[in-house]
Amino acid sequence: MTKRFDEWNEIKKATDGTSLPFKGYHPRQIWWCKIGVNIGFEQDGKNIEFSRPVLILKAFSKNTCLIVPLTASTEAHKYRVNIGLVDGKPARAIISQIKVIDTKRLIEKVGLLDHLYFNQVIKNLKEIL
Repeated sequence: MTKRFDEWNEIKKATDGTSLPFKGYHPRQIWWCKIGVNIGFEQDGKNIEFSRPVLILKAFSKNTCLIVPLTASTEAHKYRVNIGLVDGKPARAIISQIKVIDTKRLIEKVGLLDHLYFNQVIKNLKEIL
């Protein structure tokens, strides 16, 4: 499958050029995020905006935060932590793919993750770090 790097580059340039107001995000929130097209097995975004849901792990400033991409894949894997339902679909946090992003990538808040699931994600992250 051919990756759409050129299309993503245009969206990335437009996203970088925006000056959006602070979105008021917090840890445990789930957002749609412009993840983009990435190299090899790094998690890609989907659809026209190259987006996917992400879990906010830590807020560093109004401009940057630490996130973990989410997947609807039910494939069992030690680096995929079950977080229950997101938008009515079973979801898992792909903890091997944590990354810092600029908050310009955040599109829309989906919801807030339950404390029990969030604590499980953090526990599993600590085990691999």
